[in-house]
Amino acid sequence: MTKMNSTRRSLLIAGAAALALPALVGSPAQAITPAEIKAKGKIVVGIQGDNPPWGFVTSAGKQDGLDADIATLFAKELGVQVEFVPLEVNNRIPALTTGRVDVLFATMAMLPERAKAVQFSKPYVANTIVLIGPKKDSIKTNEDMARYTIGVAKGAAQDTQVTKNAPANTTIRRYDGDAPSIQALVSGQVQALGGNIFYMQRIEQGRPGEFENKLEFQNLYNGACTRLGEKEINAAINTFIDKIKANGELQKVYDKWMKVPVHKFPESLEGITFTAS
Repeated sequence: MTKMNSTRRSLLIAGAAALALPALVGSPAQAITPAEIKAKGKIVVGIQGDNPPWGFVTSAGKQDGLDADIATLFAKELGVQVEFVPLEVNNRIPALTTGRVDVLFATMAMLPERAKAVQFSKPYVANTIVLIGPKKDSIKTNEDMARYTIGVAKGAAQDTQVTKNAPANTTIRRYDGDAPSIQALVSGQVQALGGNIFYMQRIEQGRPGEFENKLEFQNLYNGACTRLGEKEINAAINTFIDKIKANGELQKVYDKWMKVPVHKFPESLEGITFTAS
């Protein structure tokens, strides 16, 4: 084979590979509107699959939880059916940006870094990120964390907060989701756990009376997520959230799952916009 033919063949192979690359890596999903959702008769919602009381699958195979109730109300507002896609912490945003789901009601803490990848709605629920540790131990400061092996759900807000606040020599073990991190504590793989205020309900089932919330790191607000630039669906969700705050539907969901009054939500959050541009 001549040098010229060899070079030409290499260029052809490189060109073919370049053409195939988008199919391999995927591409951003096309924007969707409320009208398009109504036309197809359903909204596909990404939700957590194993994180009660936010989102979980019952023994009967039904998606349930606080986020499921909110998403069902939104589907009713649009006049369509709801189809749930249970997701782990790490694949929530990719599932949205690649078009696997239309929207996320998936315990999405409103963080500035996330707001670079997705469009948040107004907040509809609040949560607190905490460190959970043994009742018998004194854990009163961040420095106390260095004595423990701490589990977290990889990539979640608790991962960020434990990593930020723990001393540099702290052993932190990261797990693929809330359920595996909780199981790590219950089974003794870790001695403490970064979580939220609802983790204790599940820990009590496996190790009753042994653990408690020790440190509070951050109060967070959760919002629904759509893709960047999707103005119409973002506006529809914001209008819906205002409506359920005003008509008492949000309080009913709070009464069912949180058993506290609806939080007072901020009008703005630094680094996050509630309105698509």
